[in-house]
Amino acid sequence: MQNALYHPVVNDDSKELLPEAEESSMDPRLKYGLIAALAVVALVCFFVLAGHFSNPETYASTIESLDAKKATVMQLIGGSTAASGAITLLPGDAGTPIAEKLVDLSSDFLIVLAAIYLEKYLLTVLGFAAFKILIPAGCILGIITLLQKRRSALYQSLSNLSWKLALFGIAAALLVPTSVFVSNMIETTYKESIDETLALAQQTTENIEAESQAAADDASATEGGEDSSGSNGPVDFISDLADSVTNQVTSTATELTESAQTALHGFIEALAMMIVTSCIIPILVLIFFLWLIKLILGVNIDVPLSMLRPRTFGRHR
Repeated sequence: MQNALYHPVVNDDSKELLPEAEESSMDPRLKYGLIAALAVVALVCFFVLAGHFSNPETYASTIESLDAKKATVMQLIGGSTAASGAITLLPGDAGTPIAEKLVDLSSDFLIVLAAIYLEKYLLTVLGFAAFKILIPAGCILGIITLLQKRRSALYQSLSNLSWKLALFGIAAALLVPTSVFVSNMIETTYKESIDETLALAQQTTENIEAESQAAADDASATEGGEDSSGSNGPVDFISDLADSVTNQVTSTATELTESAQTALHGFIEALAMMIVTSCIIPILVLIFFLWLIKLILGVNIDVPLSMLRPRTFGRHR
């Protein structure tokens, strides 16, 4: 009597904790057709598309956009460095903080330049990884899934993993071209602002160099007049001339310092824009693709809870 009452409990508990795998109800013709299609896709990706998408000529337009962006960053680095060197020629210490900040900006622009080079190299690397590794691996896992006769927890895990690998491979191949496309849309809006910043920096540098040369010429002329007049020359005239030159140089230096500050603000704005387009947008595009993959699949990567349950056999714990 006790055994008769005990066995149904054991059977019910076993069914709850260890559900039997369902038999696959897919039509054999459809199943083998899908297997053949996945095998063809894997072979085409591995032997044909991998070579095409790892060739730099495939991304000619994207590489051209990255080269144009690189040239812009190089101009900004050269302009900020030249402006910094010219500002140090101004009399007094008013332009020293601006010169030091421009030097710091030159170092920050190198980070943007490194990000551009990274995008350029990732074009072919991600294309190779997507069509040589990720998509073929996803197709192979899909074939293994279809060959299974029972729909177990392993079946569901392999099925999800195959789709994730394939979709992630496609996302990896589209990551850099998509980010460059979005960056170009933003840079088109701010292109005029960057050109104005470069023009202002170049004009400020030329003005500072011209005024410094003029001040040096005036000082040489003053010393020459003092030597030709002898020890009994008109000392008062020379003193007034020196004061006049000093006042003029100070006034000009103030105006040039203000121009340098305006150029500094333009460089900071250009740096912020380049960081957004070259560093932040690729990360946002990658996050968007990962979110889209999860939305398409509609499942989580987590291990099923049934696989984490403790196994009991024959009795309750």
